[in-house]
Amino acid sequence: MEIRLRPELADLVKQDVERGAYASIDEYVEQAVSMLHEQEAWLAANRFDIQSKIEAGYASAQRGELLKPDEVRQDLANRKRTRPTNP
Repeated sequence: MEIRLRPELADLVKQDVERGAYASIDEYVEQAVSMLHEQEAWLAANRFDIQSKIEAGYASAQRGELLKPDEVRQDLANRKRTRPTNP
């Protein structure tokens, strides 16, 4: 399989490989494709739930049930603090 990247993307790949985390461009691309595939599979599996939550949030906003900016910031800070880290 042959893949052509725009020059600016090819430069980004080369920079990342040169940092030493990947042994080759092939390894980098394999990892990137694997991660993207996992993300797409998760989105496909959760599409209905995601859409339902968006619709529920929109309906809530239409009713005027909105959070204050400080509440949103605090919630995001709490989520960030308690989210699991990737190994």
